[in-house]
Amino acid sequence: MVDLHLNSFKDYGVDAGKGNLLGIEPYMLTADYASENTFYAKLDGYLTAARDRGWLNASTIVVFPEFVGTWLVAAGEGLAVLQAPTTSQAMRPVAVRHLFKIVRELLSAREQDKLTASLFRTKSQVMAHLYQSVFSRLAKQYNLTVVAGSILLPSPRVIGGVLQAGKGPLYNTSVVYQPDGRAYPVVTKKAFPTQDELPFVTPAPVAEIPAYDTPAGRLGVLVCADSWFPACYERLKALGVQMVVVPSFASHASTWDMPWGGYSGWSNAPDVDSRDIGLLTEGQAWQKYALPGRIASSGARQGLNVFLKGSLWDHGADGHAFIVDEGVTFLGELQGAGIYNLWIR
Repeated sequence: MVDLHLNSFKDYGVDAGKGNLLGIEPYMLTADYASENTFYAKLDGYLTAARDRGWLNASTIVVFPEFVGTWLVAAGEGLAVLQAPTTSQAMRPVAVRHLFKIVRELLSAREQDKLTASLFRTKSQVMAHLYQSVFSRLAKQYNLTVVAGSILLPSPRVIGGVLQAGKGPLYNTSVVYQPDGRAYPVVTKKAFPTQDELPFVTPAPVAEIPAYDTPAGRLGVLVCADSWFPACYERLKALGVQMVVVPSFASHASTWDMPWGGYSGWSNAPDVDSRDIGLLTEGQAWQKYALPGRIASSGARQGLNVFLKGSLWDHGADGHAFIVDEGVTFLGELQGAGIYNLWIR
């Protein structure tokens, strides 16, 4: 029996027969990334719980959080990796096991953090295969649209409905799967990686952010920090989106109530009040300068933002889900896993 750590179910609005946005904040453990089967079983548990509440239909859009697929880098690497106390210690056995491939990648790496970039490139084919297999299966099994959080891959592309890792820069990438299990032909790549990501993650052009025509309407996806930047909403408005969803990951525990330090890795947006830095908490800044405060500029009426929860090596997990409905923002729970359902108007 998979422990979902699920303690929050919340439902917003009324079923108008137009579908729904379903945000899932899974509580992930390192053991969930041991194999394809363990990864599938954990995520399937949340969809089963949502189905039991009547929240799944042919026009449902399910949204998983940022980096939910990235930790597949540990798949197949054994207990020494899964039980390591820190990420850096976990990756040492991976580097040793794949030493020759990593050294080959190191020779051509151009990133500041060459070792991390080379490690992810070495595991990218396996990661892409597992991510594709699990999320495609879930979309088809439940006959719904799945925004599959995000995964770190080199030059990702979709060929014939199947995600593939390429060769080149690493991108923090979100893939959207159709109810028949096929990936949409375009992927969303993060345009504004954070300070922690920039040493090995390449920023993508804002002009390449796509929109997705789903059974519930036209959808925009912004990966985490992209939801802080006005240019991303201008791009979505030009694409005519009706809904915006944001997969996120706050990798440091207990930051939500800490003083906000401004934008991470980038200059603050022009409309940011400098007096808010150090005055607002991190959570308050998310509400003012990310999805809840900016969604109106995209032309969309509804949206949601979900965060990855759990215990993954030395990474904490923080963040309230944001559910935005016609200018009104609702907050999810800070602790544990949660499922948040917003009926589309």
